[in-house]
Amino acid sequence: MMKPTNLIILVLFYSRHGATRQLAELIAQGVESVPGCDARLRTVPAVSTVTEATAPEVPPAGAPYVELEDLQECAGLALGSPTRFGNMAAAMKYFWDGTASDWLAGSLSGKPACVFTSTGSLHGGQESTLLSMMIPLFHHGMLVMGLPYTYPELMTTSTGGSPYGATHWSGIAGDKALSEDEKRLAIALGRRLAENAAKLAGA
Repeated sequence: MMKPTNLIILVLFYSRHGATRQLAELIAQGVESVPGCDARLRTVPAVSTVTEATAPEVPPAGAPYVELEDLQECAGLALGSPTRFGNMAAAMKYFWDGTASDWLAGSLSGKPACVFTSTGSLHGGQESTLLSMMIPLFHHGMLVMGLPYTYPELMTTSTGGSPYGATHWSGIAGDKALSEDEKRLAIALGRRLAENAAKLAGA
């Protein structure tokens, strides 16, 4: 249960087949392992081929759609998307293209952030997708962090896992379960984000 005095860490993601959502839930688990921090899971609606939002106003299941107020209220942000040719999905890019008012107001400036992704193939653009998601966060003045090699899973993983953020190799059919290394790194990323948000907030 959220306490009004707790810091809100926004876990914002887009997921088509569930793999990126699973990473988001593990990151939220890591966030909530830090005393005084609550995870707020949010998603974005799909867009059509003419980049218009086509989904209903309220999603039929899962996390609610993000609102600009979520950016203003959060003390930190974890951003996730599946890869689309080595880049974030259009639905997520469409959302960030509409955040100029928050950019001008500095709503996210000075807040910590991290990124995460899922790909169908092992070398399907995980790192470039993570880097593409960092770019708007830098423009918003966020303090972008990754995973240091003090987490031994980065050296031993044969699935996902990157110093740039948490990743998952879902397989071409999307049927690969998250590996133990992927799970541990996602939880660690959420915990690291929340710990740094708490430090920055003086909590």
